[in-house]
Amino acid sequence: MLGIQNRYTVGLRDLAVFAAVDGSFDKSQKRLLKFCGIDIAANTIKKLCDEESVKMKRWQENDPQSWNAFDVTEGEIEFTVDGTCVNTTEGWKEMRVGIFSKRIRGEGATPMEWATRHLPRPHVSIAFAAIEEKDVFRQRWSHWSNRLGITNTSVISALGDGAPWIWDSVLLEFYGRAKENLDIYHALEYVSAKGDALFGKGTAEYSFWYDSMRRDLLEGGSHPLLERVRLLSSVESSPEKREPLRLLEKYLEFHSGRMNYRERLELGLSIGSGQVEGACKNLIGARLKQTGAKWTRDRVDRMGIICSIHYGEQWNDYWKTAH
Repeated sequence: MLGIQNRYTVGLRDLAVFAAVDGSFDKSQKRLLKFCGIDIAANTIKKLCDEESVKMKRWQENDPQSWNAFDVTEGEIEFTVDGTCVNTTEGWKEMRVGIFSKRIRGEGATPMEWATRHLPRPHVSIAFAAIEEKDVFRQRWSHWSNRLGITNTSVISALGDGAPWIWDSVLLEFYGRAKENLDIYHALEYVSAKGDALFGKGTAEYSFWYDSMRRDLLEGGSHPLLERVRLLSSVESSPEKREPLRLLEKYLEFHSGRMNYRERLELGLSIGSGQVEGACKNLIGARLKQTGAKWTRDRVDRMGIICSIHYGEQWNDYWKTAH
C-alpha cells in the first residue's frame, strides 16, 4: 500500500478519484482547484487512485452491497462482452470488458420496426474490465453469475459481436444454456461487406441484395440467407466472387443459432450489444485511450476497476462503506 490515504478524508478521496474517472491526473488537479477550491497534486491523485482501486476491487468482489441493487431489480438478465486496445508500456494490449445488466422488456416489435422501436435502458449494471487472456477473463463470468445469484444460466441473454472467443467462452462458462444473440449491427455489417465485394457498394445490385438480405435476416434468421448464398455459389464462376460467398456461408453457419431476431423483437428483448460497445468507448476509451497516454499494466487495470465501478453506478454504494 502507498500509505497516504489516512491523510485525507473519505469525502476528499471520493472527489479526487472521481475527478480522475474521465480525465488525466493533471486535468483532475485543475478541476478540483477550479470547482472545489482544493489544491492537491496530480501525482497525489494518481496515488490515491492506485490505492483506492485495490479497496474497490475487494469491495466489488466480496461485499454483497456491491451487487444488492442487481439482486432486487426486476428485468431480463443480459450479459455483453467486448474488448478494446489500450496503449501500455508493453505495447498495445486488449482490455476486455464484461457487463451483467437487467433490462425491463420493451413492447413487442416487428422486423420492420427494429431500428425505430423504443427499448428501455438497462436498469442496473455490473461492469468489470481487465487486460487478461481470454481464458483467464472468461472465468470471471461464472464467478459473477454465481455472485449475482444466477443459478440457472438459461435466463441469461448473451449478446456479442462475431468474435469466436466470445461464443466459445459463453458455451464454457454458462454451460451451453444461455440464450445467445449475435449483435444485429455486426451481422449487417458483415453482410454489407460481402455485398460490397460481390457487387460494389453504391450499385443498384448491391442495394437490392443488401435490402433483401437484411429483411430476410430479421424475419427468418440465417436460413433464408444461407439458401440464397448457396444458390449464388452454385452458379458463380468467378473466384473473386466465390470467396466472399464462401466466407459469408461459413459466417452464417457458425452464427445460425444466434440470429433469432424476429422472436426477440416480438418479446421486446434486445438484439444488439451496443451497451458493451458504448462502455468500451466511454468507460475505457474516454479515460485510458487519451492522446499520448501510455500505461503500466498494473495501473491500467487499477483504472479499469475505478471506471467499472463508476460505469455500473456503484460509486455511491462503495463510498458509503469506505473508511
